[in-house]
Amino acid sequence: MDAEEYVEAVLCLVERIPPGRVMSYGAIAEALAPVAGRASPRRVGTIMAQYGGGVPWHRVVAADGRLVPGNEVAARRRHAAEGTPMRGGKVDMRTAAWFPDPE
Repeated sequence: MDAEEYVEAVLCLVERIPPGRVMSYGAIAEALAPVAGRASPRRVGTIMAQYGGGVPWHRVVAADGRLVPGNEVAARRRHAAEGTPMRGGKVDMRTAAWFPDPE
C-alpha cells in the first residue's frame, strides 16, 4: 500500500465510525496494519491533521479519550450532539470505543 492509498484507507475507516462511538489513533493504525503492513498512530494523526476535515474527525481521539488538541470545544459539541459517553471531560473509552469487524 503506497502513501496515497494509506491516506485513503485511514479516511475511509474514520467515515465508518458510527455516531456516538470513537477510535483512537492507535486503534486505527492497528486495524489497518494487516493491509498496510505498518501500524503508526503518529502517521494516522498526521493524516487526520492534513486531510481529516471532510470526515467525522471528532470521532478520532487519544487512547485515553482526550479530544483533538486545539479543537476540543468543537469536538465536545459534536460528541454531545451524538450522545457519545463522556467522563471527566474525556470520551469514556470503555463504552464508546469502536472497532471494525475484521475483513
